[in-house]
Amino acid sequence: MIKSLTRVLHTPRLGLILLIFAAFVALGMPDGLLGVAWPSIRLDFNVPLDAVGLLLFMSTTGYLTSSFFSGKLIAALGVGRVLLGSCLLTGAGLMGYTLMPQWWMMALLGIAAGLGAGAIDAGLNTYVAAHFGEGMMQWLHASYGVGITLGPIIMTASLTSLNAWRPGYLVVGGFQLLMAACFLLTLPLWNTHTVSSAAGQPRLLTDYKTSLPGTLRQPRVWLSMLLFFFYTGTEVALGTWSYTLLTEGRGIAPQTAGLWTGSYWAAFTLGRILAGLFAKRIGVSAMVFGGLSGALAGSLLLWWNPADWTNLLAVALIGFSAAPIFPALVSGTSQRVGLPFAANTIGMQITAAGLGGALIPSLVGVLARRFTVDIIPLCLTILFLVLLGLHTTARKPA
Repeated sequence: MIKSLTRVLHTPRLGLILLIFAAFVALGMPDGLLGVAWPSIRLDFNVPLDAVGLLLFMSTTGYLTSSFFSGKLIAALGVGRVLLGSCLLTGAGLMGYTLMPQWWMMALLGIAAGLGAGAIDAGLNTYVAAHFGEGMMQWLHASYGVGITLGPIIMTASLTSLNAWRPGYLVVGGFQLLMAACFLLTLPLWNTHTVSSAAGQPRLLTDYKTSLPGTLRQPRVWLSMLLFFFYTGTEVALGTWSYTLLTEGRGIAPQTAGLWTGSYWAAFTLGRILAGLFAKRIGVSAMVFGGLSGALAGSLLLWWNPADWTNLLAVALIGFSAAPIFPALVSGTSQRVGLPFAANTIGMQITAAGLGGALIPSLVGVLARRFTVDIIPLCLTILFLVLLGLHTTARKPA
């Protein structure tokens, strides 16, 4: 554990590593702004409560598009230039929100913010998978948790101190532009950092210039995308519906339910920090299997519900167990699909994750409305069983 941390802290490119972490903190910040800002935004523009769906649709469209083609962008421009342009685009989009006089203009600008965010997400995942070990990937995604925690704090301060939502977006948009400046100043570093490899072989997964059609013809690429689709959908489903389950289905007081729901994200962040220390020793495949098994046990406990306190234990267990799965799946991409297809596949996986995060929680919500909210833990149990089956299949030799 200590050796793993020491290797990171004594690397000659510590500044680059810190920049990578900061970029993922910046990636998480905007996702934490909207929920707090939306009541004020809709009053300013005089739009109904569900109008937020238009902004989410536009930003998701941009996100999915740029993440899907990130492999080609990186091959053509290099990781550093992709990150530079993406931060500029995201920063301009977020700051542009504050200048739009009409709602449809702000929603349309969401495409730009989504395009930038998708490329940052896929670009950094690809870079870390190519240049660093499994531990760095875990800490990268823990940084996102820091960002999504800071977002609501920034927006709350904006609303309470200035009684306006726009300053919050200006602060986060400005941070994105600051990150763009950092990427501009460090462009040479992104192109020169390499790792050792066998003689005569490309040293990095980003060295391969595989076509998108060629990548899509690989059955294992689609299997890998399914893993991300179902995993992210399951993760978001619990984060979205756990509060409703606890209050409406289990009769728990809202304040207590809010605290218990927060334990999910707290355990999630803690799990990724700790996983970064042990990832290399455990291995990505064993980490995914262990995480899915623990999350399945948590979902079964949540479904059983023998006592109120077991809900807290179940939600925390799922969060802690599931925490390392997404980063480990990214790190293991080349093992599942092969190095020539890994760079393109990582972007496609991020796209599949975005789709799963939107569709599966919506489907769970439809089922909960059609039947009862107590169906939520049953859905989680089925989804984790599906994920275990997909992961077992993906581990088999081609």
